[in-house]
Amino acid sequence: MITIVVAMGLDNEIGADNQLLWHLPKDLNHFKEITSGHPIIMGRKTYESIGKPLPNRTNIVVSRKKDWFEEGILIVGSIKEAVKFAKKIDEEVFIIGGGNIYEQTLELTDKIEVTLVKTNIKADTFFPKISPKIWNKTEEVCHGKDDKNEFDFCFQTYERKVKLT
Repeated sequence: MITIVVAMGLDNEIGADNQLLWHLPKDLNHFKEITSGHPIIMGRKTYESIGKPLPNRTNIVVSRKKDWFEEGILIVGSIKEAVKFAKKIDEEVFIIGGGNIYEQTLELTDKIEVTLVKTNIKADTFFPKISPKIWNKTEEVCHGKDDKNEFDFCFQTYERKVKLT
């Protein structure tokens, strides 16, 4: 089971200048809850924006940079390699970004865990459109903004309707 985890705005915006667009503690807790104990796959820029390996997870970073090394993570040269390593560790694998990695893995994915942030915000990185022909929304839980979370948002789960052969 490969699951993409993404937080995006109403126009599929996910980042700007290699940073997240919002600070939503409830979303960060949700992310930690679903990915803890499982391998996570991300691109190098996403890893650099986080700045350190995420605890209780095997951090697998896809990078084309040959001379790049970081302590505490597994660095691989391709998505295919990342998925192969991840599946040896656990059947449940999470893809956590960024935009380029999402585009390359969407067709390999069984499930998408979306945090839909109810805002439009300036961005330079976007999530691909989620096609209702391929994806079925199976769950949605919405939260209003509060003193810690600056926007209304919904946790949505999409499951693939059509298995790719």
